[in-house]
Amino acid sequence: MLHSDSPPSPQLDKARAKMAEVFGYHDFRPGQGEIIESVLQGRDVLAVMPTGRGKSMCYQLPALMRGGLTVVISPLIALMRDQVSALQTAGVNAAALTSADEADDREAAWRALDEGSLRLLYMAPERMAVPGLAERLGRAGLTMIAVDEAHCVSQWGHDFRPDYLRISDFARAAGRPQIAAFTATADAAARRDISARLFEQPPAEFVSSFDRPNLHLAVGARRQGNSQVIDFVKARPDRAGIIYCASRKACDDMAEKLRAEDVYALSYHAGLDSETRSFRQDEFVKGDGVVMCATIAFGMGVDKPDVRYVVHAALPKSMEAYYQEIGRAGRDGDPADTLMLWSLGDAALRRRQINDSDSDDDRKRMEMRRLSALIAYCEAPQCRRQTLLGYFGDEISPCGHCDLCDDPPQLIDGAVLAQKAMSAIARTGQRFGLEHLISVLRGLKTDKVMARGHDALPTFGVGEDLSKEQWMSVFRQLFASGAIDQPIDGHGEWIITAKGKDILFAKQGIRLRPPEEQRGVRSSRARPSDAADQLLSEADRTIYIALRKKRLELAKESGKPAYTIFADRTLIEMAAEKPQTPEALSRIFGVGARKLERYGSEFLSVIKSEI
Repeated sequence: MLHSDSPPSPQLDKARAKMAEVFGYHDFRPGQGEIIESVLQGRDVLAVMPTGRGKSMCYQLPALMRGGLTVVISPLIALMRDQVSALQTAGVNAAALTSADEADDREAAWRALDEGSLRLLYMAPERMAVPGLAERLGRAGLTMIAVDEAHCVSQWGHDFRPDYLRISDFARAAGRPQIAAFTATADAAARRDISARLFEQPPAEFVSSFDRPNLHLAVGARRQGNSQVIDFVKARPDRAGIIYCASRKACDDMAEKLRAEDVYALSYHAGLDSETRSFRQDEFVKGDGVVMCATIAFGMGVDKPDVRYVVHAALPKSMEAYYQEIGRAGRDGDPADTLMLWSLGDAALRRRQINDSDSDDDRKRMEMRRLSALIAYCEAPQCRRQTLLGYFGDEISPCGHCDLCDDPPQLIDGAVLAQKAMSAIARTGQRFGLEHLISVLRGLKTDKVMARGHDALPTFGVGEDLSKEQWMSVFRQLFASGAIDQPIDGHGEWIITAKGKDILFAKQGIRLRPPEEQRGVRSSRARPSDAADQLLSEADRTIYIALRKKRLELAKESGKPAYTIFADRTLIEMAAEKPQTPEALSRIFGVGARKLERYGSEFLSVIKSEI
């Protein structure tokens, strides 16, 4: 059980009892108690909490306790639909106003609003532009606006959305209700910007640790083809996963290759019609073991707790984007894997995209700094999690749960390797890409080398003892360290920076990881144990499998995602504890009063039939 870090409080005791009654959760997760208490006190709140730490409970529970109406501003229809479905299953009167609503659902939402029985109303930010809506909600008893994905408010955030700028004016028109804003990713600059744009007075600010200890972190150099990703997925059969690809075509190709390996894989991107996208998202959310090959458009609105891995088949946009995207794995707290594959070509493309964008110079400089931090993370010489969390201001000891802790590299004096690499850059006039530079270093008499007379250079052949892949490793590390760079307006050539010149002329040293053919990224290791593997005996697993079968059957009948009926953790606890009565079942994690009434007898029957 997760233990609360909240102080003793009669108000929190009542909130805890309400949470147990409605949701079946008997204690707060770390960080929730203080936030919920501030919200219940009527204070404006800005909370930065990692994905999977329970942000939604911080506004859903106060909405139930004090009555009135809470409006939730959320960026994607799918996210709203899933959250409303989960709330309704728990017996909460919740609704959404979206462009995808059926007429009957829309009428029911307005009717509940007018009757005063609606507790939570989810809306997209675009809906705030509807004339008169703010005033109508104010008259209906609006007490709080909860802002999900609040980083979208900030121009310094990695996913700025202009429609979010309407929130402050909307709140003013609705009678100035309380505002509670939540995000998983906001550095100090973004938090200042969010506060200035959303709140009339400084809010109570809560910044939780960014650590997600259940996620295993790994990064590797991408080789040609999709074999690394395919091996990774095949080592995790029947597990739900997300693979982020760089383009629509890459999504389709990846899904096709996985299906050829008997993996149920789908692609998702903006090139598909809305009906296909909706169907595939439902397949992923409601099904078991579906793999989604997607562009970054997929995921923000998917509230699926049992995603067991996230793979980046190409470099993400930034550290913030990477952190948010890997956060879609393991939201149920069980072990999950992450893998990022990258190349120097990815970095060059991203730099060009930043330079060619319509952003102002300040924004471009900010994006370049974020990209540099991401490249440094990719080539980190020590604990991956220390580097990631250090970017967000967290300090931790080596985590023991990343690729660099699994197989710690022994750093070497890299001065001679660096000098050889940069000598090749310098002696060829800082006008060539890696293929040519490595050919010179390895002493290969290619047509291009011979045509330019580079076989006569003193550098020709000085690196013949290393393979192409090993030299690629050296160049990646030099780039990550800031010793070499590529001109943004260039054509793929490499140049030596001021720091690189100091290393080249022995004014400064450099330590590198030994250049390797391929660094292992656990892609072919045995599939990770899930909570059921770890906690249940073989006999109890039989009960657990039967309970999952019953859950899937009920989910298909109701058209709801399986996890909205009961989470995996709930089924694991049922299988281990084997409750025989409704009272005993009510003490299981995640079994609230409404779910006990609706589903209790069916799950008790399964347990009795299996023991």
